[in-house]
Amino acid sequence: MSKSMEYRKHRIEYLKTTVEYSLFGGEGETKEAHLMFHVDPEAGSYEEQLTAICKAYHKTLGRKIKLRGMVPAFCRYFLSDAANQWEVLQAVLQEEPSYAVSVVQQPPLDGSKIALWVYLTSERNAAYKHYWTAGAGVPCGNSEQQMKTLLKSYEADLTGKGCTLASDCIRTWIFVQNVDVNYAGIVKARRENFVGQGLTESTHYIASTGIEGRHADPKVHVLLDAYAVKGLQPGQVTYLYALSHLSPTALYGVTFERGTSVEYGDRRHLFISGTASIDHRGEVVHVGDVREQTRRMWENVEKLLEEGKAGFADVAQIIVYLRDASDYPVVRAMFAERFPQIPIQFVAAAVCRPTWLIEMECMAVAGNDNSSYQSF
Repeated sequence: MSKSMEYRKHRIEYLKTTVEYSLFGGEGETKEAHLMFHVDPEAGSYEEQLTAICKAYHKTLGRKIKLRGMVPAFCRYFLSDAANQWEVLQAVLQEEPSYAVSVVQQPPLDGSKIALWVYLTSERNAAYKHYWTAGAGVPCGNSEQQMKTLLKSYEADLTGKGCTLASDCIRTWIFVQNVDVNYAGIVKARRENFVGQGLTESTHYIASTGIEGRHADPKVHVLLDAYAVKGLQPGQVTYLYALSHLSPTALYGVTFERGTSVEYGDRRHLFISGTASIDHRGEVVHVGDVREQTRRMWENVEKLLEEGKAGFADVAQIIVYLRDASDYPVVRAMFAERFPQIPIQFVAAAVCRPTWLIEMECMAVAGNDNSSYQSF
């Protein structure tokens, strides 16, 4: 049985695209892969870059033997200018198989106009149903009203699948246009909704990232992506706090979990929420210093992973958000030195507090051997 992550990176020269991927699972197991696609900024216009990434994606699935037979469950396109790029992308997506596709304006920091993250799996255990939701948004009302509408709609969708938000939702991503102005409305709407669902500080919340990001339609202030699993038994899901380094989120009025671990018979999934340079009192650490904020952020994530019986060697993908694009060269070099193999996307996106210069999220897969639960 495979118990470790495999990393690969290759460049498709004629397409000017670099592909990074992680793979977990071997023969006889469900396989999972996270792929990050980066196109050379010199590859041409937006349409040419989009074409290069799409071709690289199909070529990778065709060439890499270990990825053959795997299918996409979820993907996210990161755009530099959604208003002018959305329609062309939608036309391309109509030719692709149906699965959850997230599209958000979060400019890739390498100077390209588009980047792509894809999550692939092989056939999974029929005991579990995995539901990815992507790109939900409504073009009316303020951020608070839109968040209320999105959560209510998502709850109805889960109900139709025999699920509930409180019992089955594992992870959300909330993208907020002008996060410095609109985040407060998101926080209020989510808190009120969660109380109605029985989600409180004494029960649990949901792992989440709330970050700057926008839709092509300027009237859409909020976008929601989510992941839920049906079929989990009590005890398979635990929540990660790392209280030696991080405060409970409720301490400063927000309602999300720092991280969530889902245990299967053969592996554990860890979903680490957007994590920044924060201490156990809920205070920003190293104001104004992106290098030290990065180091503290890593330390916080490491403690969350350790609490979930994992480490950075198990991390399958990372997304890094920077408020100031000019910090990218410094941060990229730091990540390249410490994590040379892990697939990473660096994007421009303001964190929910102006003094946070950087935030990261990640997913990890760690080997497990627990006969109490069915395999993934």
